[in-house]
Amino acid sequence: MILAIDVGNTNIVFGGIENGNTAFISRVHTDRNKTEDEYAVIFKALIGINGLKPDSFDGAIISSVVPQLNEILKRSVELFSKCEPLIVGPGIKTGLDIRIDNPATLGSDLVVGAVAGIARYPKPLIIIDMGTATTVVAIDKEGVYRGGIIAPGVRVAMESLTGTAAQLQSISLSTPKKVIGTNTADCLRSGIVLGNAAMLDGIIERMKEELEGEPTVIATGGLSSKIIPNCRHKIILDDDLLLRGLEIIYNKNHEAHR
Repeated sequence: MILAIDVGNTNIVFGGIENGNTAFISRVHTDRNKTEDEYAVIFKALIGINGLKPDSFDGAIISSVVPQLNEILKRSVELFSKCEPLIVGPGIKTGLDIRIDNPATLGSDLVVGAVAGIARYPKPLIIIDMGTATTVVAIDKEGVYRGGIIAPGVRVAMESLTGTAAQLQSISLSTPKKVIGTNTADCLRSGIVLGNAAMLDGIIERMKEELEGEPTVIATGGLSSKIIPNCRHKIILDDDLLLRGLEIIYNKNHEAHR
C-alpha cells in the first residue's frame, strides 16, 4: 500500500491506496508553522484511527502547492513510517504531455489530477478541482494537457465578500430553494453556490467549443460536493482522483528504479 499525500493551501489530504483502491482518506488543516514531529504525530494518529499501522505502507509520495512544507512533510513521513517519500516535481516521471507556454510552471496538483483522469476516464477531459482556488483544465482526445482556468475558490470568494462588506455575514454553503433570494442569507447562497455552479457550466460550454469531441467532465476537491450537484452538465464527482494519480506516478517512478 502507498501513502499518498496531497498538500493544498487549505488542507492536506492523505490516504492509503493500493491497486487503485483507497483504504482510507483523511484531511488535516495546512499549517505552515507545524514541525515535522507535530505532523508525524498527527499522521500516525489518523492512520491508527483508520485501522492501519505505520508499517502498512510500502512507499509514499507527496504532491504539494506549498513548497515550504515539502521537506517538513517528507521528514515527518520518514519519522513514523520509515518510508522515504517521492515528491512530485522536476525529475519525476509522470507520462503527461503538457503543451502550455511554460510547462515548468504547472502546479503539481494539476499534473496529478490530469494523470489520474487520463488513466480512468474517456478523453477528451475537463477536470474541475475545487479547493482554495477553483481550477478547470482541458485535456484533448489525444491525452494532451492543453491548459485551463484559475478562479477564486468558493470559500475565498465568500470570505473576501463577508470580510469587506460590513453588513454581510458568513453563511453555510447549502443550496437555496430558488435563485431569487428574499433575504440576505439566501441572496448570498444564490450568489456563492448557484453563481459558482453557473460559472462552471459556462466554462464547460466554452471549453467544449475548443476541444474536439464530447468531453468527460470530472470534479474533485473539498468543495465540489457543495457546488457540482447544482450544475446543469453531467459531472462525475471523484473525491479520490488526486490520490489515484499519486499512486500512478509513484508506480511509474518506482518501476523505473527497480
